[in-house]
Amino acid sequence: MENTHDTDDWGEEMDSSEHSNTYNLFLGLIKWGSIAVTAALLFLLFFVYF
Repeated sequence: MENTHDTDDWGEEMDSSEHSNTYNLFLGLIKWGSIAVTAALLFLLFFVYF
């Protein structure tokens, strides 16, 4: 039976520059998303206690 999920050559067909761009976009979204959530929580906290 042939293995249709063979991963021995996955790196050869991958576009490394596109992979790097996607990874950097993901990190940027995580960073700015975390900052936005923190700012929203601080904004709400300010109105609850002050």
